[in-house]
Amino acid sequence: MFVLLASAGCWGSAGTDESIQQNANAAYEPLPEYSDANVALADGTKFLDTGETDKAIDALNQAVKLNPDLAEAWFRLGIAYGLAEIRDKALAVTDANTTPSPTGTREVKKNSEIAFEKAVAAYKKIIEANEEDHAAYYNLGRAYNKLNEDEDAAKALKQAVKLYEDDTEYQTELGAILIKLAQYQEAVSALKKALELDPENIRAQELLEDAEAGRKRVSYSSTPKEEKKSGNSNTTNSNAAPSPSPDSKLPPPTPVPSPAGPRPSPTRPT
Repeated sequence: MFVLLASAGCWGSAGTDESIQQNANAAYEPLPEYSDANVALADGTKFLDTGETDKAIDALNQAVKLNPDLAEAWFRLGIAYGLAEIRDKALAVTDANTTPSPTGTREVKKNSEIAFEKAVAAYKKIIEANEEDHAAYYNLGRAYNKLNEDEDAAKALKQAVKLYEDDTEYQTELGAILIKLAQYQEAVSALKKALELDPENIRAQELLEDAEAGRKRVSYSSTPKEEKKSGNSNTTNSNAAPSPSPDSKLPPPTPVPSPAGPRPSPTRPT
């Protein structure tokens, strides 16, 4: 059974946050010491892909210890910790292997949250060095999204799309965050652009359905109130002109022109 021991991590002069806890499994043998942060990152990514969460955490912790500014390692470490946290919750860890926080104490941040905050800081450093780095803006937006900081996520992703609009993943991620913000019209535009770039983008197809449904809800939400108001005014206005008798001749209704051609496609986001 995989059980993580929550022990406070302290990486001293390496410059990493002491509040990151190094989770270790009782039956898990730690990986050998790495001397290259990029090698540790590559191994941590591989372990994530193969579902070896504890090894991924070990390798990625070593990566950020060797290079605290390695943004991708922080981001992937956040994902690894998140998976471990979900797993531990599912396993219903008992009081025998956890120490409950004293009543009334401030809630401690999760390891995943701390790692994503570190990723945000690292991606901002990359952008400070190169404001044209669209990939850094994209990953910054993803990190903000993991922290549920949706406004900041949208801002970063819009900048990524502005710098490089011809990327289906950028457009898809922007569409997803705009749906969270209930900005459905903009989401529809971004997701249609994503599908224009890659018609096989299944995620964009599903998100587009959600965005269009949300837009319809917003567009028609006021209709019942207007109809009710109109109906009440007709029944309560005693000064209104009397209805014409059935024998009265009424002018024919003005014909409503049909749309000429299909509706224009949504404007591409700039």
